[in-house]
Amino acid sequence: MINSLLPSWLIVALQRVDAVLLAVLSLLVFLGLATLYSASDGNMEQVQRQMVHFSIGLGLLVLFSQISSKTLRQWSIWLYGIGVVLLVLVLIIGVTKKGATRWLYIGVDIQPAEIMKLAVPMMVAYYFSEKPLPPRFIDIVIALLLVLVPMLLVMKQPDLGTSLLIATSGFFVIYLAGMSWWLIGGAIAFVTVAAPLLYFFGMHDYQRRRVDTLLNPESDLLGTGYHIYQSKIAIGSGGAYGKGWMQGDQAHLDFLPERHTDFIFAVFGEEFGLVGNLILMGLYLFIIWRGLYLASKGEDTFARLLGGSLSVSFFFYLFVNTGMVSGMLPVVGVPLPLVSYGEPRWLR
Repeated sequence: MINSLLPSWLIVALQRVDAVLLAVLSLLVFLGLATLYSASDGNMEQVQRQMVHFSIGLGLLVLFSQISSKTLRQWSIWLYGIGVVLLVLVLIIGVTKKGATRWLYIGVDIQPAEIMKLAVPMMVAYYFSEKPLPPRFIDIVIALLLVLVPMLLVMKQPDLGTSLLIATSGFFVIYLAGMSWWLIGGAIAFVTVAAPLLYFFGMHDYQRRRVDTLLNPESDLLGTGYHIYQSKIAIGSGGAYGKGWMQGDQAHLDFLPERHTDFIFAVFGEEFGLVGNLILMGLYLFIIWRGLYLASKGEDTFARLLGGSLSVSFFFYLFVNTGMVSGMLPVVGVPLPLVSYGEPRWLR
């Protein structure tokens, strides 16, 4: 019945999309729209915009599913090179908003850093696809340089959160390529030593305040600690089963800031409680597992490395957002995938 309503070219295209993954993604999107409706106090305009964004995303999903791994691999160098050039241009002629220079104006404002979230893992996967695996030490060093260049350019804007996300997506490719455990241990030791240096010499004042707030949010409850404190109240007050949809006090009495974007998980936790959170986490973990499973079936090394990296990066987004909202990580402005509201950040 459904097939008779769809054009033949769309039926053929959808056959290359994993039906199980698409079904779970659709369920997560539905929960996200319901939560957004509540978080925005019934603002249907925002919900409709979000639906448009999801429709565009679905169209791109179907489109990219038709592109062969070989073609994507050929695009990697160009996408990475163009992205790096755009990041350099941002530092030279970029548009400054709210104290940060992150955009280029070409009729509309574009944010090249968002492009690099995909370009970096594609480039690193391309590099390793041309090399024997597990990688040699020199290959790992070169791959790290491919990650480090855009990371430093984005940090210069400054945008610490996005730079770490870019670095993480590239590092996951290196890890999946077969990075030895002694190198992983060395990387952990390096980060441990470098973290204090980054705090004192590499961070801006507002970034250091976020770390200080994480360690002691009660020190400034009406200032830097306000977001985390109100978020923790919202999640905790939801209890086991929540207060019910549209019944959250923290959100609807305007205690919870950024409730429809970065802190929407707190809205969900207050209204659906621990049980709802566990169901939501279950959906996310299933999507990540399914992505890793499909990546393992990739047609070549490039497809397997890229698919695996994007799946693990999805988990990292989830980990950072929920950790931030629950007070376990600093506030870095990372949205909850497929739930938080937002215009496409690369084009505004």
